[in-house]
Amino acid sequence: MIKMENHLGTIEISQEYFANLVGHAASECFGVAGMVISTASQGLRSVVFRKETQDKGVKVKIYGDKLVIDLHIMVTYGVNIAAIVKSIVHKVRYTVEEATGLQVAKVNVYVDGMHSGE
Repeated sequence: MIKMENHLGTIEISQEYFANLVGHAASECFGVAGMVISTASQGLRSVVFRKETQDKGVKVKIYGDKLVIDLHIMVTYGVNIAAIVKSIVHKVRYTVEEATGLQVAKVNVYVDGMHSGE
């Protein structure tokens, strides 16, 4: 649960909703082959439940009143990685700020692998 307080009250957003929102925004970007498991708990859940986890490749931290989002992705072979990352950062920041009203301080994108497309 992501919980933030402001002068109007408390904002609570479920982790599942937030992970789906961020993961979907990142996956829609050109050149992204998929999300990659980023934490041991995500890996353990995927083994135990034998299915994809909702928050695969997404980690959110709160610093003050702003969010820091870490994304672990796999890219398609032969595409410009710098352009993909820039596109993801802009799209995720815009999507999160428009959907939730919360400010994003930083979006960190980690390219953990490359998919050949075959």
